[in-house]
Amino acid sequence: MKGLAGNVEIEDVPADAAWERLKTDAGSALVDVRTRAEWTFVGLPDLETVGKQVLAVEWQTFPDSRVDPDFVGKLATLLGQVGVAKDAEIFFLCRSGARSEAAAAAMAEAGYTRCRNVADGFEGPLGPDRKRGAVAGWKAAGLPWRQG
Repeated sequence: MKGLAGNVEIEDVPADAAWERLKTDAGSALVDVRTRAEWTFVGLPDLETVGKQVLAVEWQTFPDSRVDPDFVGKLATLLGQVGVAKDAEIFFLCRSGARSEAAAAAMAEAGYTRCRNVADGFEGPLGPDRKRGAVAGWKAAGLPWRQG
């Protein structure tokens, strides 16, 4: 499934497929665009077993929820520092998939050619119990994660 974000089409990738590609493609990367509060209190994907680190850059600043006007520059600098090429497959993750799609589109517009959105994000949609994390997304798929 592909979503249109801005002028760029971004491919949605299920969390388990993103995990498999992160394991098998040494040049791939995972960017978590949630807020510092979410990383601390909700958790982060754990890529230690595949020899990688999550690249954590806020798309929106907390607590005012404004899109960071320096997001593209910050992430481009970080990607360069860790050796991620502009043609590498880069997976973007947020809580449920909306912010990450917008962030992926921004980086695609900046010349990164293989930006992907992790469908359903880290926690996925609300379940029948009105809680996140059990229906879909990184956590629900049983993928490695750690608390803050």
